[in-house]
Amino acid sequence: MPKPILIFLLLLLFSMPSVALPVKGKAIAVKTDSVTKKKPAVLHSDSSKVNVRRFSEPALDKYRADSDYQYNDVGPNQEISLWDRFWNWFWRAILEGLSANPGMGSFLKYLFLILGIACIAYFVMKLLGMDMDSLILGKARKTPLAYSESTENIHEINFDEEIEKAISSHNYRLAVRLLYLRSLKQLNDGEYIKWQPEKTNSAYIYELNNPTVRQDFISLTRQFEYVWYGGFSIDGSAFGNINQLFQNFKKQLL
Repeated sequence: MPKPILIFLLLLLFSMPSVALPVKGKAIAVKTDSVTKKKPAVLHSDSSKVNVRRFSEPALDKYRADSDYQYNDVGPNQEISLWDRFWNWFWRAILEGLSANPGMGSFLKYLFLILGIACIAYFVMKLLGMDMDSLILGKARKTPLAYSESTENIHEINFDEEIEKAISSHNYRLAVRLLYLRSLKQLNDGEYIKWQPEKTNSAYIYELNNPTVRQDFISLTRQFEYVWYGGFSIDGSAFGNINQLFQNFKKQLL
């Protein structure tokens, strides 16, 4: 081998880091000039004094005896009623459902929101005097004299006498119904409509060709349906305003 190549290989060998060379089952370490030394770890002990604080038993007994801090209304010798057991089960089931299904929280939120709105709407309608049985159960309120504009023969009713009876007994809902039936008779007598027992109020509205009469009759029909079918309870003052509308309509047809 030429000398320049031999010298190059020797320089390369001595410049390499230390490696372990297997010689007869043993490893020979080739030392290099760079040796890294690690500092030994030092364990520091905390020698500060620890003061252990304990609860004061007399203070705890004082709070236990104070009724303001006793949140359980059931005494040690008392039993929980079935009603309380039901609500305990109800709220426990809700909490378990929320923990098992996080989406249940949003469902219950909107459920209680809808129930709250429904309760508020119910009480507002009751304050307005609406018949909730008619709206919820579809039952019409019973009246002493139940006239039907679709089945009664309007030519056989003495309207002046029956309206006076209804007003005297403060049955203003029935009085409004009778006023409406009388307006149908007036329209039929004036040949504005052709009255038939099976016709609906909408059918009579479409028969009216006079725009003014038709618009006024639509207003009367709306008042009648609100009071009778909507279940609104009206007083003497409200009836006076409605009665005036019917009287103006009567004069218009003369």
